[in-house]
Amino acid sequence: MRKSYGAGRTGRLGCVVLITAVALTYATVTRIGLMAWSWHAAALDVPSALAVLTVGLFYDLLCCLFAALPLTPWLLLPERWWHTRGNRAAWHVIALGLIYAFGFIAIAEVLFWQEFEVRFNFIAVDYLVYTNEVLHNIWESYSVVWILLGNLGLTACVYRWLGPRLAAVLAQPDGRRLKHIGLALAATLLATGFAADAGDGPREWFGNAYRKELASNGPFQFMSAFRRNEIDYVRFYATLPAGDVDRILRTELREPATRAELGNTGDLRRMIDNPGPARPLNLVLIMVESLSAEFMGHFSDAHRWTPQLDGIADQGLAFDNFYATGTRTDRGLEAVTLSMPPTPGRSIVKRIGHEKGYWSLGNVLRAKGYDTMFVYGGRGFFDNMNAFFAGNGYRIVDQTSVPSAEIGFENAWGMADEDIYRQALKIADAAHGRRQPFFMHIMTTSNHRPYTFPAGRIALPSGSGRPGAVQYTDWAIGDFLAQARTQAWFDDTLFVIVADHCASSAGKVDLPARRYHVPMIVYAPKHVAPGRNTTVSSQIDVAPTLLALLGMDYESGAFGRDILSMRADEGRALIANYQYLGLLANDTVTVLGPHRRIFEHRAATETVTVTVAADEVDAARAIAYYQGASDAYRSRVMAWRPAGDGGQAVAR
Repeated sequence: MRKSYGAGRTGRLGCVVLITAVALTYATVTRIGLMAWSWHAAALDVPSALAVLTVGLFYDLLCCLFAALPLTPWLLLPERWWHTRGNRAAWHVIALGLIYAFGFIAIAEVLFWQEFEVRFNFIAVDYLVYTNEVLHNIWESYSVVWILLGNLGLTACVYRWLGPRLAAVLAQPDGRRLKHIGLALAATLLATGFAADAGDGPREWFGNAYRKELASNGPFQFMSAFRRNEIDYVRFYATLPAGDVDRILRTELREPATRAELGNTGDLRRMIDNPGPARPLNLVLIMVESLSAEFMGHFSDAHRWTPQLDGIADQGLAFDNFYATGTRTDRGLEAVTLSMPPTPGRSIVKRIGHEKGYWSLGNVLRAKGYDTMFVYGGRGFFDNMNAFFAGNGYRIVDQTSVPSAEIGFENAWGMADEDIYRQALKIADAAHGRRQPFFMHIMTTSNHRPYTFPAGRIALPSGSGRPGAVQYTDWAIGDFLAQARTQAWFDDTLFVIVADHCASSAGKVDLPARRYHVPMIVYAPKHVAPGRNTTVSSQIDVAPTLLALLGMDYESGAFGRDILSMRADEGRALIANYQYLGLLANDTVTVLGPHRRIFEHRAATETVTVTVAADEVDAARAIAYYQGASDAYRSRVMAWRPAGDGGQAVAR
């Protein structure tokens, strides 16, 4: 006798209901698992956990509603077609595929959370674009075959429960097509309404950033990140009159506020007259992947993984309160190269078609006769790096331009650091032989999952995790400088070591300042005295500071300042993610959010946020920086103007 599963008269929608129930189960179990993982960081208790689950269910249902929309035409099939063997088989195949997909998404969300402590966001979108590097990275980092086989086994178990119930629903006679048409239209209207109204919706009720992420739905966030490729600042964020923005920025830059010197409103270009004679020293800027300040004993007692860098910091000029602008490599490259605050959405580096022709550190030094290079251990296609640097005054040296015989070790992300430093030594020797000053912006790759590196360099084994990768990164820098000291050009070179971003960006608030604190060290024994600078500063200040150390006069389009000329009370840092924009000053982070929200929190304690008005001093400063940067990007007033161009018309 055939077993009845009590399907009832659910009709065709029963197929959707059953699959939705499975999807919601996967999503809820995933959320509970992530909540358990981050229970203390999210400061959860039973009431708050229930609130997270409730809001999370809203986003899960919303995601299911969107996903079900493509099925609505299928639900409207005529009765004679609906009950064909082919239709029944198709539903079972689709159900089986979706169950596997639900499991795959759940696994991906867990792994993504372990790495970034957030749901899918812009990083996940980028990972989909750069599949070659990402797939190799995943293969090297995880037991992919076992994970996929495990998901297949789970899929079989779930389908054993779902299959008979789905068959029972499909066997029901159902001729109520008008009802289905009405439900389909209602679903479409609901989905459209939610799409227009939800935005970040109820997840914003939580003041704790972990809770916001836990309440989110990964696929929904993924699609949201696609939509927010570039966000219109004026439409979504607090603004000030253009004249006020101009006045505040000119005050921030401490430049004479005369139109003759500074141009029209919104145009910050001015002539910088650094005192003393120019020193055309070579410049080697090493940007280290994911190097949090807390990894260095010089800045923190938390880890002490970097004996080489700690020694360099003691012998050089260390900037103790230096902050990254963002949480991704492209944001660090953008800030250091263009001296520009981050604009909401994607970085300029990745805005294809809009990434070229800006005032940049490379363009300034190239105009001064330097050989300017971007030297990257990986393939510069990733994150659109090659197009960005080639369009802003640099020539490119990346993994594709290095002979295979000269690469001793590589993983998914590129060459080991020691291999790229070996190339840097060759490039420097060649430039010195031509008697040409050189500027190399080196971007490393080794301190990145899967954390693999050549054997025998440090005590920890390759692939053992972040501590080993950081220690290898540190060893490679020390080895590079040891070899550089034997070169004829060493004494006339400024070495600058800075991180692109921290290893982790998660915290109790949207912009936890401690997760943006990165090292910056200037090392040049013959030219820069050892010391410690404690002024709060930003990656946008790197270019003006280095040009000041070189004693160069130049036309500036920078939003940053020479850190060494700033008083301690003038210090500030700009920290942001793709959506929230912050200004750190006096241990307070003022945050600009969508819907013209402005709030602040204490940087040290990450206490509960407080709403503030746009005319308050720090709020006005934050608005001026970010609104000014957005206006400068859209109007192209930061475009590069070659020296000697009489009218120096803006390139478009």
